Amino acid sequence: MKLVIVTCPVNESEKIAECILTKKLAACVNIIPHISSIYWWEDKITKDEESILFIKTKPLLVSPLIEKIKEIHSYKVPEIIVLDIIDGNPDYFKWIQSVVQ
Repeated sequence: MKLVIVTCPVNESEKIAECILTKKLAACVNIIPHISSIYWWEDKITKDEESILFIKTKPLLVSPLIEKIKEIHSYKVPEIIVLDIIDGNPDYFKWIQSVVQ
């Protein structure tokens, strides 16, 4: 299984989550609203209030999931980080397999 981490503007988090769930590219999206992000952008330090999304999916769907996020995300370069889930509840992993394409 894979955990995909995405940051986005707070007002986009539900739209992104609902889109990727509707397309069956993920089984679950956790939204943590109102995180403070400080980062370099266009040669200056930028501060934003964002949401962070924790997206659970299976390995074969990572590429189409990334493409869909890039298509609907408002940032030119959205943060999309993919991590391997190396262990956990086998029943939860079976559920993910049963829900996504």
